[in-house]
Amino acid sequence: MDPINRPSPLPRCGWAKRPLDIQYHDQEWGVPQHDDRVLFEFLILEGAQAGLSWSTILDKRQNYRRAFDNFDARKVARYDARKVANLLADPGIVRNRLKIAAAIRNAEAFLAVQKEFGSFNAYIWRFVGGQPIRNARQTLKEIPARTPESEAMSKDLLRRGFKFVGPTICYALMQAVGLVNDHLVSCFRHSEIG
Repeated sequence: MDPINRPSPLPRCGWAKRPLDIQYHDQEWGVPQHDDRVLFEFLILEGAQAGLSWSTILDKRQNYRRAFDNFDARKVARYDARKVANLLADPGIVRNRLKIAAAIRNAEAFLAVQKEFGSFNAYIWRFVGGQPIRNARQTLKEIPARTPESEAMSKDLLRRGFKFVGPTICYALMQAVGLVNDHLVSCFRHSEIG
């Protein structure tokens, strides 16, 4: 097909430019997630992103799955000094001692939340009343870095011993797992996710 008659690409949120970002945007970002393993994965990945771009983490995601036992919280909670040394030597992940320690601590806290609430899913969705918040943003500039809900989530997670869960990280988590729909209204995914 010649360039003049080629159909225009789907309208997307402006941050989705690279193929891996587009795939993530089109298939995962903002989709309501209720699987505890996936919620734990995003909790760890969002913490690992602190100070970095999400693209960097997406590029390393498969390595994280391998290195962190496919985000099995029970296994991660039992990591010892030898496993930490192996993680610090793994070029496929972000080799930051504090972030690795936080992942282990967060696994422990995650298991405690599961025990208290029956699932992490039951706990985390309380911050939005059990239903996704559907925003109607026109531009990327309208999307806040934090909200009252992410501040409440952060405060409660910190109280429970979680690390790397500030309000901005919590809002990114909320966006990723569909607690909020922050696709721009012009994006084809905004109405698909609903």
